[in-house]
Amino acid sequence: MNPEATPPSVAPLRQRAEEQLLRQPKSQSEFDALRLLHELQVHQVELLMQNEALQQSEAQAREALADLTELQASMEARIVERTAELAAARQAADAANRSKSSFLSNMSHELRTPMNGVLGMIDLSLLAATDARQVEWLGTARRCGVQLLAMINDILDLSKIEAGHMDLDLAAFELGSVLQLTSDLLAPQVAAAGLRFSLELPPGLATRQLMGDSHRLQQILLNLAGNAVKFTDKGGVHLAVAVVEEARDDALLRFEVTDTGIGIAPQDHVRIFASFEQADASVSRRYGGTGLGLAICKRLVALMGGEIGVRSALGAGSSFWFTARLGTRLPTSLPAAQAVDALAQLRSGFAGVRILLVEDNPVSQQVLRGLVVAAGLELDVAADGAAALARARDVDYALILMDLHMPGLGGIETTARLRSMPGRERTPVIALTASVFDQDRQRCLAAGMCQHLAKPVDPPLLYAALLRWLGRG
Repeated sequence: MNPEATPPSVAPLRQRAEEQLLRQPKSQSEFDALRLLHELQVHQVELLMQNEALQQSEAQAREALADLTELQASMEARIVERTAELAAARQAADAANRSKSSFLSNMSHELRTPMNGVLGMIDLSLLAATDARQVEWLGTARRCGVQLLAMINDILDLSKIEAGHMDLDLAAFELGSVLQLTSDLLAPQVAAAGLRFSLELPPGLATRQLMGDSHRLQQILLNLAGNAVKFTDKGGVHLAVAVVEEARDDALLRFEVTDTGIGIAPQDHVRIFASFEQADASVSRRYGGTGLGLAICKRLVALMGGEIGVRSALGAGSSFWFTARLGTRLPTSLPAAQAVDALAQLRSGFAGVRILLVEDNPVSQQVLRGLVVAAGLELDVAADGAAALARARDVDYALILMDLHMPGLGGIETTARLRSMPGRERTPVIALTASVFDQDRQRCLAAGMCQHLAKPVDPPLLYAALLRWLGRG
């Protein structure tokens, strides 16, 4: 049946069937035939009615299909439009992220370069100072400079974390050495405050070798213990370490720093871990600080797979704790510890050894010349990469200190070219730069440099690095 044809009217068929049924049959067979005809006509009526319903349903289905097709086309167009919007937004976010990374890198370099001059000149003055009063003044100036540098580092660290550029540098280390160095660094502050500092460490844990970022672990410990000393007027500070759980490849350690200081109100326990927050405005005026330290600690602890918290009450001291998951499967053993007095060993064992400094900043040149000469070494200076390569062709330097950002040929490319020069494949090259991001360090190592040191220059670290690499010659 053609669904497009107009069906015959149902009413005439029904009327004709009833008329036939009312006629007086002549015989029983005729009566049966009329009844059968009536039933057939009734079925025909029902079929026609069903056909009408089907045609209506088909028309409705076609209308619904048309609406659905139109909706699908609209949705596909919207999806394409939204996809394009998301792609554009992602490109904009990536561009903003790259811009922020570039800004942070440049800001780090620009802030650290003058700080290198300030702290470097103070260090040189301390080496030459003999008057006790001058030594005291210079010491005060250096402490202020170090405090300013710590604030700069906090701001840059937080910015790196928020930009997603903070990565942990996993390496083997000895836990006891990290804790001892933390204690040694805090010792002057503890002594000046007249406090006690104690360390609780389970037997065997001090000499245990672990895998993790020892620098960031120490940063957390110094921040928490430094705060404890700063906010404690009398009594002491206690650092305890314990193993919470051990798995096949790692262990979860808990560190807790307890003090007898001013304490923190319970309602401030959560807020102090937010950026730029301190428990009380008066705390900032009395003790100083940016309110970034705990926020950075919280983020670093999260990177280490742990948690951080505090138990404290006003006037009853504080107990800051955190956990960190550290590896226990080590690829190699730890290197032998460097001697403590590197400066004395350089003077006695490497006096007169000639090294090259590649540095374009005149103040940095002056600072590093003073530090290197104080160690008994001879120093040549090149202001850019091209001059450094020219000098390296004529002189077989025992070691090269290399800045990264210089006009013309930068430190990375200079080192790569140096490695292609006959006889200079194994010359130790130490990156000495204000570019301190993890990717900067990785670029230095990938280019063939043996170590990365950050500006401002810390004289003990510089001397230890010089002793390490000159001693391998």
